[in-house]
Amino acid sequence: MSLHHFLFSILMLTFSATSSAAAAAVKKQTLNTQEAEFFNPKLPPRTLSSSKKFEGSSNLVDLRYHMGPVLSSSPINIYLIWYGRWSESQKLIIKDFITSISPSAAASSPSPSVSEWWKTVSLYTDQTGANVSRTLVVAKEHSDTRYSHGYHLTRLSVQQVIATAVKAAPFPVDHRNGIYLILTAHDVTVQDFCRAVCGFHYFTFPSMVGYTLPYAWIGNSGKQCPEVCAYPFAVPGYMGGGGPGALVPPNGDVGLDGMISVIAHELAELSTNPLVNAWYAGEDPTAPTEIGDLCEGLYGTGGGGGYIGQVMRDGKGRTYNVNGSKGRKFLVQWVWSPTIKACAGPNAID
Repeated sequence: MSLHHFLFSILMLTFSATSSAAAAAVKKQTLNTQEAEFFNPKLPPRTLSSSKKFEGSSNLVDLRYHMGPVLSSSPINIYLIWYGRWSESQKLIIKDFITSISPSAAASSPSPSVSEWWKTVSLYTDQTGANVSRTLVVAKEHSDTRYSHGYHLTRLSVQQVIATAVKAAPFPVDHRNGIYLILTAHDVTVQDFCRAVCGFHYFTFPSMVGYTLPYAWIGNSGKQCPEVCAYPFAVPGYMGGGGPGALVPPNGDVGLDGMISVIAHELAELSTNPLVNAWYAGEDPTAPTEIGDLCEGLYGTGGGGGYIGQVMRDGKGRTYNVNGSKGRKFLVQWVWSPTIKACAGPNAID
């Protein structure tokens, strides 16, 4: 995701509102409606957005395969790096989301589920025809509670955090099916965080880490910029008391629930474009438009033009669009489908 994408998104908001019919055809299913109601809230625009919202539009998107690898080996191993201080309850929310992706979690996750959401990601293939793996596991964890690289990280020092974990954890060097996921606590500032990005993915440089490894970084925006990176669970301050209120997060933590959708976004893009030479739109691989970028801010049918799309609200007022294991609920953005050439999600309705 790059800053030059943000201004373009404003032009596309109105367009996407008129094209919800295509996304409605994504999937016909009976949703889990127990103690839930459907609604499509209209909220003030996010102050920072890389959204393209090309819902239902195939003629404006040139998403192409550039012959690079996807993460097709199973399982995809997630190596979690907790940078800073995290509570066990916070860690559990994120790990429950990751473990909800795999098909093994589907039996305990009512439809629409996180596992069904990942099915769209798994439609992407490499040049051999191998699909992105359906199974993700938390392979290993490392906690850096001493802030070994300080309270402010640059894009390069994020790679140094990985190098420390590879040496100290020790994490294996997993070239084939590993993702190194760096999560920074609420008191850690990161280059471009809140100003231009809420998360990013790339691959490590051998000069920094010793190896080329796919990785993603996501920060907890709860204390720094929730109206930017935990939207729609926080809304811009300029609305004051006169506009729509923020939505209630499904797990009771604005920063963490906001992170979940960004984690989903980055995992989807990292799995389909791990070395930035596989699936993306645009001619510049240093600033690719990827399958999450195309649908940022879209969570259900009828999204666009200020609406996030048709989502669900439970008896306690918590907003979500997918179910996870252990009774968890999450709100995650849709991703671009290579088959229907539109944004897709398991909560699509007629």
